[in-house]
Amino acid sequence: MGERIKKLKKIRIKKIRIHREGINELTLGMLLLIGIGMLLWIFVDNKIPFWLFAVVFGTAWLIALNFYRCPIRYFNGDTEDLVVAPADGKIVVVEEAEENEYFHDKRLMISIFMSPLNVHANWFPVDGKVKFVRHQNGNYHKAWLPKASEENEHADIMITTPDGEDILVRQIAGAMARRIVTYAKEGEECYIDEHLGFIKLGSRVDVFLPLTARACVTIGQPTTGDQTVIAKLT
Repeated sequence: MGERIKKLKKIRIKKIRIHREGINELTLGMLLLIGIGMLLWIFVDNKIPFWLFAVVFGTAWLIALNFYRCPIRYFNGDTEDLVVAPADGKIVVVEEAEENEYFHDKRLMISIFMSPLNVHANWFPVDGKVKFVRHQNGNYHKAWLPKASEENEHADIMITTPDGEDILVRQIAGAMARRIVTYAKEGEECYIDEHLGFIKLGSRVDVFLPLTARACVTIGQPTTGDQTVIAKLT
């Protein structure tokens, strides 16, 4: 436990409340809102258009602000043999599945669907070392569909735990998502509490675990990224 705390001090945690992926969009949106609002207030005698504009587009901006929130989280406790949720959202898959791209055998697959209202930052689900990162182009099926895991555009991050177990994390684009951002780099050490990446708009994250792992979540259960324990490796 003490060793992990020492390592966490070296982690490049983004100590911001708004994710860097949304700063430009939110700033531009705010400037447009202020500019158009001022024009309506000054040049339109009837104030109803101003208030309608303020309510409708102000609400839209607040939804975007919620989407780009970047909570500063730390897992409370020892992380040995634990797998934590890589994303906020809802569990949509807990099952044994064939993984034929890398493992060529059955794995325990746990999937989290993120709606547009969820925080879309992604965290590393385990401590370890990044074995490789690969991006695959593909379709944009609805993220909760089973075929989305293999057919949609996605980024694969393979992590080797301190015990030598390979864990695959897959960031998947959905029907609305058009940009997957992955911060993980091949050869780097990674830790729970550290950001793995970000996916814009509705999307999904799959985690492929060995069959010896024990799932700690059920279908429909909400998850909090970097906080909810989704499985135990032993």
